[in-house]
Amino acid sequence: MNNLFVYLEIENGKVEDVSLELLTKGRSLANKLNCKLEAVAVGSQLDTLGEQVFPYGVDSLHLFDDTRLYPYTSLPHTSILVKLFQEEKPQIALMGATSIGRDLGPRVSSALFSGLTADCTSLEIGDHEEKKANKTYKDLLYQIRPAFGGNIVATIINPDNRPQMATVREGVMKKEIVSPDYKGETITHDVNKYVTNEDFVVSVIERHMEASKVNIKGAPIIVAGGYGMGSKDGFKLLFDLANTIGAEVGASRAAVDAGFCEHDRQIGQTGVTVRPKLYIACGISGQIQHIAGMQDASIIIAINNDPNAPINTIADYVIIGDAESVIPKMIKYYKKNSK
Repeated sequence: MNNLFVYLEIENGKVEDVSLELLTKGRSLANKLNCKLEAVAVGSQLDTLGEQVFPYGVDSLHLFDDTRLYPYTSLPHTSILVKLFQEEKPQIALMGATSIGRDLGPRVSSALFSGLTADCTSLEIGDHEEKKANKTYKDLLYQIRPAFGGNIVATIINPDNRPQMATVREGVMKKEIVSPDYKGETITHDVNKYVTNEDFVVSVIERHMEASKVNIKGAPIIVAGGYGMGSKDGFKLLFDLANTIGAEVGASRAAVDAGFCEHDRQIGQTGVTVRPKLYIACGISGQIQHIAGMQDASIIIAINNDPNAPINTIADYVIIGDAESVIPKMIKYYKKNSK
C-alpha cells in the first residue's frame, strides 16, 4: 500500500476549506507514515489548483479536468476515484463529511470493499494488537468519532482492507500552510480512460445555492445557549449580550430541536465546529456532541445552575447561577466599564 490521498471539493475554481483542513491533517499523518500526500481534483478549469494546495504540503496533485465533471454528479466522480485508487492503491483516503463527501465516500468504499468511517472528529496513527490471532498491525489509521448518540467516543480501525477511508466535518481540523514555497508535481489524467458515456446519464440543469446569513464559524466571540435557556425569549438575552460585546449567537442541538434558535447557529457534532477566542456557554449541559464542536475555544466561560454539568469540566471559568439573572448583570457591567 502506498500514499495518503485527499479528495478536493471545488466550487467556482476555489478549494473548499474542509479540503484544505484535510490536507493539513493529511500532511501530518503522511509524515508519521513516511509517505507522500496526494490530492485528487475532479472538475473543470482547474488551472489554479496547484498554487492553492501545494503550500499545504501536497506532493502530487491528480487533475481530472473536463467540463462534464462540474458541477458534481455521483457517477463520473465515483468511476474516477475507484479506478484511480485501484491503480495507485492508497493506504488512506480522506474526504469532507459534506453533502458531496457523504454521497461519494460510501459509493467508492463499497466498490472497493474497503469500509468507511463517517463524521470523524479526530484522526491518528497507531498500532493494534489482535490477541486472539497473536498478530500486531502497525501504523493503522485511528478513526475517532462519537458513537451511540454521543455517549461514547469510538476509535475505529480497518486492519485488513485498503484504503482506510474516513470523512471529516468542516472545522474539525485546523487549516495550516506548511510553506508558501512547497512544490509538488501535477499529474494530468485523460478523463476518458476513467469514465464512460453511461456515467453522464444524469446532468445538472440548474443550481440554486444560498450562502448562510450566519457566520459563527469565523466569529472571535460566541455566546451559545442550550435547552436550559428555556425558550425563544430566553435566547433574546443571548442576542442582547452578543450585540453588547460584538459576538455571534450559537446554540446546542437540544435548543435547536426545541425551536429556540435556527439550525444555522447549531454548534457540535451535527452542526458547526468553532474555535473562537471566547466561548460563553449559557444553559448548556455539555454533552459530548456539543463539546466536540467547541472544545478548542481559547477561553470557555460556562453559566449554569448545575454545578455538576459536564461542560464545567472543560470551562476555564464557571458561573453557577441562572443565565436569566447572570446575563443582564454581565451586560450592565460591560456597558459600565467599557469605553
